[in-house]
Amino acid sequence: MSPSDPVDPPVVTVVHAPACHFCHDAEEALAALTQEYSLVIRRVGIETMEGRALVAEHGPPMNPLVLVDGQFFSAGRLPRKKLAKVLQGRHAVAVGA
Repeated sequence: MSPSDPVDPPVVTVVHAPACHFCHDAEEALAALTQEYSLVIRRVGIETMEGRALVAEHGPPMNPLVLVDGQFFSAGRLPRKKLAKVLQGRHAVAVGA
């Protein structure tokens, strides 16, 4: 990839359950992070076919299951600082730092 090629923003998938306060908290935190970082947020219900498949694949002990670019990132309360570091690293790569 050359420095002039655009880099796709990271895709953060949140597999959420109904009435889950950690899920709601994660979605609020991600919305706030969009002010600072370019990212795509996908919200997937745990009761959907895709949600059930992702839970079966990753086996999270708590909700929400959070994936970054399809890879397991966290389960339960979203680790904001850890995610910010990942996003910052992706941003640095995108701008060639």
